[in-house]
Amino acid sequence: MATNLESSGILEKLFEFAPDGLFLLDEQAAILRCNAQAERIFGYTRAEMLGQTVEMLVPERFRREHPDRRRSFMTSPQMRRMGSGLELIGQRKDGSEFPVDIQLSPLESAEGARILCVVRDITERKKAEKAVEQSRLRMQGIMDNSPAVIYLKDLDGRFVTVNQKFEELFGVKRESLIGKTDYDLFPKETAECFRANDRQVLEAKKPIEFEEVAPHPDGPRTYFSVKFPICDGNGAPCNVAGISTDITERKRAREALLLEVTNTLVSQLDIRQFLAALSTSLHQVVRFDLAALALFDPATQKLKVQKLTAPFEAEPTGEEMEIDPERSPSGWAFTAREPLVLNRLRDERFDADLLARWARLGLKSGCFLPIISRDRPLGTLTVFRQQEDAWTEKEVALLRQFALQVGVALENALTFSQLTISRGLLEVEKRYLEEELRTEYEFEDIIGESRPLKVVLKQVETVAPTGATVLIQGETGTGKELIARAIHHLSPRRERTFVRLNCAAIPTGLLESELFGHERGAFTGALNQKIGRLELAHHGTLYLDEVGDIPMELQPKLLRALQEREFERLGGTRTIPVDIRLIAATNQNLEQMVQEKRFRSDLYYRLKVFPITLPPLRERSEDVPRLVHYFIEKYSRRLNKQIETIPPEALRALSKWPWPGNIRELENFIERSVILTKGPALNVPISELKLPSEASSEAPLSLEHADREHILKVLREAKGVVGGPQGAAARLGLKRTTLNFKMRKLGISRQDL
Repeated sequence: MATNLESSGILEKLFEFAPDGLFLLDEQAAILRCNAQAERIFGYTRAEMLGQTVEMLVPERFRREHPDRRRSFMTSPQMRRMGSGLELIGQRKDGSEFPVDIQLSPLESAEGARILCVVRDITERKKAEKAVEQSRLRMQGIMDNSPAVIYLKDLDGRFVTVNQKFEELFGVKRESLIGKTDYDLFPKETAECFRANDRQVLEAKKPIEFEEVAPHPDGPRTYFSVKFPICDGNGAPCNVAGISTDITERKRAREALLLEVTNTLVSQLDIRQFLAALSTSLHQVVRFDLAALALFDPATQKLKVQKLTAPFEAEPTGEEMEIDPERSPSGWAFTAREPLVLNRLRDERFDADLLARWARLGLKSGCFLPIISRDRPLGTLTVFRQQEDAWTEKEVALLRQFALQVGVALENALTFSQLTISRGLLEVEKRYLEEELRTEYEFEDIIGESRPLKVVLKQVETVAPTGATVLIQGETGTGKELIARAIHHLSPRRERTFVRLNCAAIPTGLLESELFGHERGAFTGALNQKIGRLELAHHGTLYLDEVGDIPMELQPKLLRALQEREFERLGGTRTIPVDIRLIAATNQNLEQMVQEKRFRSDLYYRLKVFPITLPPLRERSEDVPRLVHYFIEKYSRRLNKQIETIPPEALRALSKWPWPGNIRELENFIERSVILTKGPALNVPISELKLPSEASSEAPLSLEHADREHILKVLREAKGVVGGPQGAAARLGLKRTTLNFKMRKLGISRQDL
């Protein structure tokens, strides 16, 4: 449609003041009109350009071919808009060239065909595009020289660009990848994982770290990826960028290290060696200034902390402390079964004194990790540093894996330790039972039908099932141990061990070790760990004979063990729980000893829960014939003799004798009689018995005096020999140490023999 350009003053103004250079050309490309911007762009005045062909504005090298292009356009004129993709160059009056963009519009006028040519100087735009391109090339160069995989995706997951490392690893060219997605490159499962991570980053609008696995010709590779959103000017995400580092070899090295650590720890079955190996292995994994292992004690419901070796120490310190799980970071990690990181050792949830104690050591941050094995928490591992904010997520993740290996190894060590203790207990119990089988006391039953004995047996029947502590009192030789055994065999503990200890037969310095046991190195000569009688009697019965001879300084420790049901070995720090039934026996007047401050009253009342007093043999003389027949049968069988009768006068004499040594004295006397017997009738040396009727004129003897005279008599018969098979101790049925103690107590010396 023809347009009359002269019809409107407004159009004139628009033409003149347009921001682009405007030219009105005739069919021969002669310049009919131009505006002010055209003058400014090309540097010519309007007068210099009017009437000239447009070729004057074209560089010299293009002028020859330009008329042909012009004629081609005029053959079929149609609008050619700017941005057609042609690289056009203009030339100024001074000969300088510059890039232009041109729009051509054919017009019809009364004078004939005309062309409106719009020229735009795009020098600044080209500079900007060149700068952008140079920047892109520089960035691409940086990306291509990076050892990491770098990529950029749009919001739909299509690749915008990738770097050379991406091309090399996945065998693709970036040109063929542009516009493609992860689904075009990876298996569906892998692609879905990558896409889910992209969405997570876009939703969070912040960088997020991932560990991603991608296929590779040499096998799957593991990458540490950091993905972050690229936002537009309004802060809305428009792209997702990713930087991935191949950590396959690093992860393999870490796994190899953890495997080596596991092998090292698992091989240490001794708990002390395990602690030392744990510290050394931990130092291989991370740097730390102090570490501690806390084991949960079900008995106390507390965590027992063992400080491990710091990197600068040669051996574990052995320092132990107990902490309350409810108010400690270790307890939080133990209960929650999750790692806890305190980048500053200040937290209102936890015990301020405990945190202050760590602060005094110069510790400022800590990582607390649960030690778990077979879904059972065993304790915690704590690693400290002397700097705040010292723990990275990578280190915590590595320590968490380390803690899993520690759990397996620790359970092995604890199991082995428990087996060692159990084996030690079994060995000690075996030796003890073998000694019991060799003992001279082999009563099959309690012999007697007297009323005093029946009263005692009724008491035994009453107390045996209860588990209460029993104090058996009575003179020497009345059978206190036999009654103790009867209580044990009638109790629910009958299937467990009956452990006995004669407190008078053990030297004072060794009694504590014998009773509580000792650790290796607890004192000079303690070359090995020893299990005490208390621990040996766990779940069984402990019989303490001559309990009145326990030293005063040892009595509080025994009392604590009985009340708290726990104790520590001599030289040890580990509390050992114990469940025993105690039976104590004595021939001394403990009540009088309490009044004389020779026995603790609190221990006396703890022992005297259920007292049983055994009658002396002189108060149950009707039982003497039964006992005599029992002992004759026993020793006849042992000595291979046939004794069929007992002279009546001998039996009467035996029944009338007061037997100051009680049943033990009677047994020894009958054994001697069996030895002297040559025929079927028992040969009783009646001359050794002084009948009460013959001593009627004498003052009655006290029990202590009678004991002294009887011991002197046997010593004289043994010609002063105390030990040995023919010594006085054997004749009296006593141990040599017990007889020596009684001799000192009764004031018997060599001059009295």
